[in-house]
Amino acid sequence: VQLQASGGGLVQAGGSLGLSCAASGRTFSSLGMGWFRQAPGKEREFVASINWSGTSRNYADSVKGRFTIWRDNAKNMVHLQMNNLKPEDTAVYYCAARFGTYLSSGRKEGQFEDWGQGTLVTVSS
Repeated sequence: VQLQASGGGLVQAGGSLGLSCAASGRTFSSLGMGWFRQAPGKEREFVASINWSGTSRNYADSVKGRFTIWRDNAKNMVHLQMNNLKPEDTAVYYCAARFGTYLSSGRKEGQFEDWGQGTLVTVSS
């Protein structure tokens, strides 16, 4: 699966930003999708995920209540709306694809087979 993330940029703390990821090369409706991020000097971490049908979502505790993931199977896209951004949200954000129609959306990197190139989100204080 080819994944192209977009929507990163610079935003002030408290602001909002939306990320999108376009998928191609495989039947999108059979893929679970996830967002991960990697801050400078830190390991990549889970942010949010959604299963193939959109019936299951998972969020990291650090973003719960601020971020929302959803998918548009007609357009082969997954989105991440980020509200009330904090400086600690600064990172490169990656979208990832999980093959299979699992009930659970997944939270671990090893559950996702393909990765996009990443888009940088910078939150200034």
